[in-house]
Amino acid sequence: MREILFSAPDITDNEIAAVEKVIRSGWLAHGKYSNKLEALFCEFTGAPYATTVSNCTAGLHLSCLAAGFGPGDEVIVPAQTHTATAHAVEYTGAKAVFADVDPLTANMTVTEMKKRCTAATKGVIPVHMAGYPCDMPAITSLCKEKRLVLIEDCAHAIGTLCNGLHAGNYGLSGSFSFYPTKQITTGEGGVVISNDENIIGNMKSLKAFGIDISPEMRFRPGVYDVQGLGYNYRMTDFQAALGVGQMERYRVNLGVRKLNGKRYTERLTSVDGVRCPEYSEENSYFLFQVVFDEYINRDRILRKLRDKGVGVSIHYATPVPLMTYYRRKYGCTEEEFPNAVRYGHQSLSLPVHGKITESDIDYICSTIQDNIQEKLHGG
Repeated sequence: MREILFSAPDITDNEIAAVEKVIRSGWLAHGKYSNKLEALFCEFTGAPYATTVSNCTAGLHLSCLAAGFGPGDEVIVPAQTHTATAHAVEYTGAKAVFADVDPLTANMTVTEMKKRCTAATKGVIPVHMAGYPCDMPAITSLCKEKRLVLIEDCAHAIGTLCNGLHAGNYGLSGSFSFYPTKQITTGEGGVVISNDENIIGNMKSLKAFGIDISPEMRFRPGVYDVQGLGYNYRMTDFQAALGVGQMERYRVNLGVRKLNGKRYTERLTSVDGVRCPEYSEENSYFLFQVVFDEYINRDRILRKLRDKGVGVSIHYATPVPLMTYYRRKYGCTEEEFPNAVRYGHQSLSLPVHGKITESDIDYICSTIQDNIQEKLHGG
């Protein structure tokens, strides 16, 4: 039986050596690798400014603070996402307002956003689900019309383009994740990009307790001021060293992910009862998502795949507004989010990383197709 991992971080000996070099140097934070990683990410995304952070959630929180969200404000987020998107809003005292999503991509749509807009709405945070780009021109237009702050949750979107522009460049900021399952990894970690130098400058201070000057820039050690209430959201330099190596190889790895996404699309599009988003060169394919028709038992197929050695997952089984904290706080119901609920029940995430082969993809697709045929014919 094969063993096909759902997620397989790709870390080379050179990257391990770079991490070891930083550890042996004794300079584990505030080092040159963080600066280099920021520069590489700017080059890759086309953004002029960036700052590393301890994780994507921290980046979203800093972005919400930069937007000025606070008590009395409402911020629209997708119902189908990781809970971090909503948490970042709630940290500021603002209210996360949930909008239903597209039934196939799970991306938040302008139509659903408009339904949730009120006089208290101050911003929106679209998520590029699984690496598939949101309709950013339409969302940007809505934000201009309603005078809303636009923040992009790009946790899945390293390499995602929207009409040729890299995700994260449309609004105030874009926050990216370097979690182990992501397209590149630093273990934990992330980066925020922005077209506004002041936004990134303030984030650099806030992520380091609100201190006004970084250690390497101080003329007298230990002498600094705190100009605001800050946090400890910094990335270590040995994490950044790993990230530098990952970024230097990512264009090749992104090409492999796209090729794997294309292979899945070609194999599964014609399978009865299986739907997947149209192949797109602008999709970074963090995940390959399929949505099964109602008559197909998603969990049965999940078990069959696992029994045959295939790692699969669900993103996400329970819409955020239906999780205990938000359900209790806001009284959300399934009826408000039919597409998100159905997506949680019927979608499946397939492995698309650079270590799987064309043969692996054929094996996975054949397993899905065989089990659907078995079900249809009374097996």
